Amino acid sequence: VIFTTAFDEYAIKAFEVNAVDYLLKPIEKSRFDLAMQKLPLRLSASDDAVGNQELLESAAMSPAQHNRVVVKKNGIIKIIAVSDIQYLEADDDYVKLSTTDGIFHKNKTMSFFERTLDPGQFIRIHRSYIINLAQVTKIELKEKDSYIVLLKSDIWLPVSKTGYGKLKTSLGL
Repeated sequence: VIFTTAFDEYAIKAFEVNAVDYLLKPIEKSRFDLAMQKLPLRLSASDDAVGNQELLESAAMSPAQHNRVVVKKNGIIKIIAVSDIQYLEADDDYVKLSTTDGIFHKNKTMSFFERTLDPGQFIRIHRSYIINLAQVTKIELKEKDSYIVLLKSDIWLPVSKTGYGKLKTSLGL
């Protein structure tokens, strides 16, 4: 179930009954598309407390919040524009954000970022990596059925078979 309403006060109740998403009216097309992309993932995944909490948080985010990530490093709160993110990497219980200003860690899951970042701009290429498509400069065949991607920052990242398919589709290949 995806709830759509003009009232944010019902979001908690929606997720108590395991809603896939919660859309506030007026609904933006990009937000609707994001909710629809979650549906197959949610149907195939088992329920877990962390996943439901992250769904609640991502649904409660305003459109402006989808354009930035807030991190804390050395006691300083930093607001990172999503466009400054080069790639995200799974790092134990954290996600490492590689940006134009350095490396930052966020106590979220890759699934959270996969749900909240614009799928037209970011794509999961591997179980451990999500990349900013604007950062891609080259895709190479490493060995049979194994690809790697080069980012503008001269970093090579592995691409899974599934990730390669998504990458080809996103780039219109």
